[in-house]
Amino acid sequence: MKALKYIFWTLYRIWFYILMAVPIIILSPFLVLAVSFDTTYPLFFIMARWWARFILIGMGFRTSLERVENFEPGKSYMLVANHTSMADVMLMLSICPNPFVFVGKKELAKIPVFGFFYKRSCILVDRNSSKSRFEVFQQAQARLNRGLSVCIFPEGGVTDDESVLLDEFKDGAFRLAIDHQIPIVPMTFADNKKRFSFRFFSGSPGRMRAKVHAFISTEGLTQEDKKDLKDKTRQVIYGQLVEFGKE
Repeated sequence: MKALKYIFWTLYRIWFYILMAVPIIILSPFLVLAVSFDTTYPLFFIMARWWARFILIGMGFRTSLERVENFEPGKSYMLVANHTSMADVMLMLSICPNPFVFVGKKELAKIPVFGFFYKRSCILVDRNSSKSRFEVFQQAQARLNRGLSVCIFPEGGVTDDESVLLDEFKDGAFRLAIDHQIPIVPMTFADNKKRFSFRFFSGSPGRMRAKVHAFISTEGLTQEDKKDLKDKTRQVIYGQLVEFGKE
């Protein structure tokens, strides 16, 4: 029985990468054009959302979404959520209708096919380089100035200890949100770790619960308020994770 589980998990991972690659390969001429110019990025984002939903459905994930507040068309936001799974990217894309860019680790740019578009549509960070972190800040400012939103998973990575419910938050997302006076959008992803964690031998089809919380305004805040803003956002997400755990 255990051997069958390992076979299933192996095939399930392979299927995930097939679902990732096939639409990208088929649509690559259109994706290359859309990602090549700032003016066509919204078109690329529409295709990215379709790609994300295709993967979620293909993996057998059923999204159960609760929204406390809706996005306003054309408005920029700072999107933040807990981060435990590769499926977080797909779920984030499926939830948020306003065009945004991810801030993500540069190692993902090495993935064949996917990496080509990843490094042209996302802001890449080398967490071991202080220079890279500064460049990320500048690139994020440029995207916000173009009217896009930015998504940062504020834990700054995925902890190896899967017993950690929610790691401590880094400052970057909150510094940028205050600088640009844009709302923070806290989101809680309840089941992504269970459905498709970063451990190879894990995962299964099933429900993915998510909640978009009330937006947190940064209007009138300064960098002196950064820690309070960060702590408030983390508490919203942490509290919801606890509530989800009781269901």
